[in-house]
Amino acid sequence: MTIKERYEACLAYWMKQNPNPGTELNYNNNFELLVAVMLSAQCTDKRINMVTPALFEAYPTAEAMAKASFDEIFKYVKSVSYPNSKAQHLLDMSRMLIEEFNGEIPETMAEMTRLPGVGRKTANVMLGQAFGKAAIAVDTHVFRVANRIGLSNGKTPLEVEKSLMKHIPADKQWKAHHWILLHGRYICKAQKPDCFNCEIKEYCKTYNKK
Repeated sequence: MTIKERYEACLAYWMKQNPNPGTELNYNNNFELLVAVMLSAQCTDKRINMVTPALFEAYPTAEAMAKASFDEIFKYVKSVSYPNSKAQHLLDMSRMLIEEFNGEIPETMAEMTRLPGVGRKTANVMLGQAFGKAAIAVDTHVFRVANRIGLSNGKTPLEVEKSLMKHIPADKQWKAHHWILLHGRYICKAQKPDCFNCEIKEYCKTYNKK
């Protein structure tokens, strides 16, 4: 099977099963999405969705959060992973939004990654989810699944991102991010991939090596 055939088969299956995938994070606007994504690093979406309602009620805008103190923000996020650094990043990010971007989320990778706590993965989530741009955020699920299936042989998240973007049409890239992520979250798990219930195993490079 060529890599082109593998991509076409996987994308066709995912499109048929889930034509309009989306994030499992709960949010009401782009600021809330950015906050939720920043908090979600190395933490489950379920946990973040438990934390954010009270946080968003207290700080519904960048302006409101920028006026808070570290301790005030920390009390809302203390149950997530790395709460100290995340609380500080949220505070610093909000202040930069106010001081340099008029409280609006910037729409370019270069500008977004200037925000404290925002790396390439988070920026790609915002580009795709918030602004509808062609983007593929490579988290641990996407990195693992892309390499297992044989969609990439990248050694770094950036290498995987580049190979996925090369082979996936621009209008399907953000959907493909969700498809691969969800496949990794529920089927192709890190420790025990559920190959028995995997509908794309016939296209999987790793499975067919067994």
